[in-house]
Amino acid sequence: MGEIQRPGALYQQVAAEIRSGIAAGEYPPGALLPSEAQLMERYQVSRPTVRKAVDRLRSEGLIDVVHGKGSFVRSLPTPSVTIDRTITREGDTFRTGLSDWEEVEPPTVTRGHTTATTGPLLGLDEGEAVFIVDRLLAEPSTGTRAMHRMVIPLATAAEVEELEHPDISPDQVYAALAKAGYHLTWRETVSARMPLPDERVALAIPDAVPMLQAVRVTRSTDGAHLIQEVCSVDGDRARVAFFIDVEAFEKEHSPG
Repeated sequence: MGEIQRPGALYQQVAAEIRSGIAAGEYPPGALLPSEAQLMERYQVSRPTVRKAVDRLRSEGLIDVVHGKGSFVRSLPTPSVTIDRTITREGDTFRTGLSDWEEVEPPTVTRGHTTATTGPLLGLDEGEAVFIVDRLLAEPSTGTRAMHRMVIPLATAAEVEELEHPDISPDQVYAALAKAGYHLTWRETVSARMPLPDERVALAIPDAVPMLQAVRVTRSTDGAHLIQEVCSVDGDRARVAFFIDVEAFEKEHSPG
C-alpha cells in the first residue's frame, strides 16, 4: 500500500488505515505492528505523524505500546472474574457476589450530602445529609479490584440501630434493615464510563479501558428508599451476572 489519499489530517489518515487493517485481520490480536520507520515508508509521512497516529490508536484501546519493543494489537481479554449480583438469603443471613472479596484497606466513613445524581435515586432532595462508606476490595484468587460505595441517608441510619456504625458490610446492612422490619427490594442499573485518574490507579485499570459500574438502590416494599450502592470494576477484568427466578417473579406479581 502506497501513499494515502484520504481527506483529513495526515495522522488521522494513517490511524484510519491501521485501524482498517486491524478490523480486516491484517494485524491480528497480539500482532506486532510495523515499526515507525516501516510505517513512515509505507504511508510516506513523517515520524511525528506516525507517532500521533499510534497514540490515537492507543487512546482508542486498539493497541498497546511496550517501551523498547513496539506497538502490539490489543487482545480482547476474557474477564477473569464474574461478579454475581444476585442477593440470596438464608434465615437472617444475606449474601452477595462481593461477600467473599477481601478488603484491601479498612473502609472509610464520611458525612456528606446527596448530590444531583444520588438525591433522586434515594428519593431525596439535593443536599440531604448522608453517611458515605467507601471500600476497596480484591477478589482473592485473581486480585481483581472493586471499589464499593454505600450511601446511607441519616434518616435510614436513625431507624436502624446497627447503622450507628455504618462501616458494616452490605450483607450486614441488609440483615439490619430486615431485622428493623423492612421488606427489601432492589433495583440495579449497569453502565460503563472511562475512569477518573484516581479510579484508574485504585483499580489498576490500563489506559483506554472503561470502568464497569453497577448502581443498586435498596427500597422497602412500601416504597421507602433506604440506601444506594455503587460497585465499580475494571471493564476488561470483570463482568456482572444476575440470576433470574421466573417462578418467584410470577408468584410475586400474580393477582391476589
